[in-house]
Amino acid sequence: MAVEATSKAIRQGFVDFFAARGHKIVPSASVVPVDDPTLMFINAGMNQFKDIFLGTRKPDYLRAANSQKCIRVSGKHNDLEEVGKDGYHHTFFEMLGNWSFGDYFKKEAIEWAWELLVKEWGLEADRMWAGVFGGDEKDGLARDDESAQIWQKVIGLPSKRVLAFGKKDNFWEMGDAGPCGPCSELHIDLGEGSCEGKHHGACGVNVEDKLGKCSRFLELWNLVFIEFNRDRQGKLHDLSAKHVDTGLGLERTVRVLGGKGSNYDTDLFTEIFAEIERLTSKQYDSEADGQTEIAFRVIADHIRSLVVAAADGALPSNEGRGYVLRRILRRAARYGRKLDMHEPFIYRLVEPVVNTLGGAFEEITAKAELAEQVIRSEEESFGRTLDRGIEIFQEAAERAKKKNEPISGEDAFKLHDTFGFPVDLTNLMAQEQGLKVDIGAFEKLMAEARKKARAAGKTTHLVAVEASLPQTIDTDKYEGLSTRGNILGWVKEGTFVDEGKLSGKKQVGLVLDRTCFYVEQGGQVGDRGSIQTETGRFAVSDTQLAAGGLIHVGQLEGGQISVGQQAKLQVSSVRLDTARNHTATHLLHQALREVLGEQVRQRGSRVGPQSLRFDFDHLQPVSKDELRMVERLVNEKVRSDLAVITREMPLAQAKNLEGLRAFFGEKYGDVVRVVELEDGNCRELCGGTHLERTGQIGLFKIIGEESVAKGIRRITAVTGERAYEELVSLEETVEQVSELLKTGPERIAERIAALQKQVKDLNSRLAGSGGGGAGPVKSFRAELAANAVRLGSTAVVIAEAPANERPEWMRTTADWLRKELDSVAVMLASKVGGKALLTAALSEDLVKRGLSASEWIESAAKVLGGKGGGKASLAQGGGPSPENISVALKQAYKDIKARLSEST
Repeated sequence: MAVEATSKAIRQGFVDFFAARGHKIVPSASVVPVDDPTLMFINAGMNQFKDIFLGTRKPDYLRAANSQKCIRVSGKHNDLEEVGKDGYHHTFFEMLGNWSFGDYFKKEAIEWAWELLVKEWGLEADRMWAGVFGGDEKDGLARDDESAQIWQKVIGLPSKRVLAFGKKDNFWEMGDAGPCGPCSELHIDLGEGSCEGKHHGACGVNVEDKLGKCSRFLELWNLVFIEFNRDRQGKLHDLSAKHVDTGLGLERTVRVLGGKGSNYDTDLFTEIFAEIERLTSKQYDSEADGQTEIAFRVIADHIRSLVVAAADGALPSNEGRGYVLRRILRRAARYGRKLDMHEPFIYRLVEPVVNTLGGAFEEITAKAELAEQVIRSEEESFGRTLDRGIEIFQEAAERAKKKNEPISGEDAFKLHDTFGFPVDLTNLMAQEQGLKVDIGAFEKLMAEARKKARAAGKTTHLVAVEASLPQTIDTDKYEGLSTRGNILGWVKEGTFVDEGKLSGKKQVGLVLDRTCFYVEQGGQVGDRGSIQTETGRFAVSDTQLAAGGLIHVGQLEGGQISVGQQAKLQVSSVRLDTARNHTATHLLHQALREVLGEQVRQRGSRVGPQSLRFDFDHLQPVSKDELRMVERLVNEKVRSDLAVITREMPLAQAKNLEGLRAFFGEKYGDVVRVVELEDGNCRELCGGTHLERTGQIGLFKIIGEESVAKGIRRITAVTGERAYEELVSLEETVEQVSELLKTGPERIAERIAALQKQVKDLNSRLAGSGGGGAGPVKSFRAELAANAVRLGSTAVVIAEAPANERPEWMRTTADWLRKELDSVAVMLASKVGGKALLTAALSEDLVKRGLSASEWIESAAKVLGGKGGGKASLAQGGGPSPENISVALKQAYKDIKARLSEST
């Protein structure tokens, strides 16, 4: 019986097949690992069962199956550079899998794989080949004859189509140590002429050389038999329970069953390609392999990864997995240029991705609007520098060709630092022109930049320790503000000192065997306080993690401290203020979900004694009414004086608690701490310090709401005494305004509205009578417009304003010029208080041409000994050298003339 060759039918057919054989169908895990810090993204179906294979969790079922979302863009499983070059590499893919946890083993796994592919789905038996583990002398492992015999005697494959391979191809290991075992792969012969011819010699299963791998024989299904455990010394031991872990790639399965020549010819990509064709007016030819086809494949693949990642909470940013996603998006944008797309368009591909995958994964549909807005924002940001960056790259490439050398590390660093080009994108562009990049020199410059950035941090020289530190027991942090411990040593200038005496006033990181100080993590700041021995007193200004240990950052206040001394540790009483803010953060999270919806997800937090900061998913500003409602809900919990309950339990048990919230990217141990209210609300995994009752918060007051990134909002709030001080300050302000307006507090708004109307009427009368009072400003602006220099169709206004003109005035003047002159570049300077101020502005047409006021102002600001920045349309800056204003403005004219010429 042949299956309908659609992704939906094959995905459903797979889970139905295994459900009928006693497997629990589990949902796909998020592609963002919840509690596995070793992974950037989920890259295999077994990831969510890793703790079962490691023996740290007992399964609730013995058989499971699903279709798992996977992203492979980092580590040894990194397909990013290969995407687009062929028809089967992807950054995002679905892995169909079935698992046995100590239940069935090789015979059933092999029989079911054959039954589904050949008997159920109709693949020809004479095209199938099997690979088995050929043994390894070093590990003392024999050939996997059991699997070979099943393939030959039970399934009926001829012996010539059952091949043995070494560890590289047919032995799976979770890591350097841990569960492992042989695997057996099922390959299909796609027929003569299907190999892309990138390797030498004859075709065959697993044939590969330095030029590539034979693609005539395609691996379909990998069956892993986990029967050993490798210890830290590399020795193998039999597992008491043997497991099965299989993976069948959906994309290539749909391709094979549909008789397609490429994964990209299947219905998983049809709608995406159609939309790319509509947007670009280009055509994809599945029989061709030119730059257009490569660009289509890259863009289609990358938009799938971006949408899936966004749905699971991972957005482009400057660090970690966020930076990987930014690299993916920028790589796609650059390929968009090959399709003559110079305006944002990738975000328009979100809809066809949702149409294709949303039915299988509802979170993709739910987060579609967020994905679209974030991707568009990223495109717009990178688009302003991409074209200029491509020009800079081309100049660097020409220099490299003339010298017959790689593109220099300096050029690669400039593209990275100034134009946002990830080095792998620069390397890709270089490869297209037969060039290489001096990666070594680039990495050296990156290291220097990181070193400079670290130097700006006051404790970086302490936390960047070269060796591992001794472990510190810190469970006393939950018991009180004081304890006793022994001095083990200290970190000084990146080195751990474990003997002798500490003296002097230099900042160090003290290490003890025991502490009650809370180390900065999970959004809560590190504790401050003191450490006292018989001979010295140490003031702690911060507590940080470093090299696997915990350090108390600070300096001696008096005397000296020796290794081995007993010490009394005392945490500052401001810890209680931090606890107020941390407990309030949990209440705030709950209130936001009640007011804005269950889709609200924490993106980050910062909890200290002064205030709390909470970042979360939301597509638009939180309205004043919504903020008031959130504030009221939190204060209701405060007045209810509910008990705050904390308890420890195994992570596996905690995951089954109803309403539990855990946060992506957080590292959780085998035993976790659950914090909740006595009414069962606000249930979260949290290692921070909290109050005993909500009433101890006293009062909660929101003092700010803002955007920190596309689709991410931030609320800042205060509690307790500081919330009271905030209300007193507001009351004093109201009283002052009442006195000035000579009215009661309840009539302030009415009085201000009347004054605004009065001012508006006066301005209208002044304008009608010639506007004498506005004459100097009006005449100066008119003079600037009249004297503008024309460079082509663009007016260029570069001038020094009267002394002591403030930034607000210059910004207003720049806005007036942009309205008065259709296409204009404005640079104004003014001397204010012994300094020079700059304002740069560009009309919208120039921004669309790739020009940026933020970039333009930088060179002028440097002449003044300062810096500048802002948006592409408006930027501000300055410096301490007003005597150089004329030179700076000449530089500004020179720069804008060159930029206008380059952008035509």
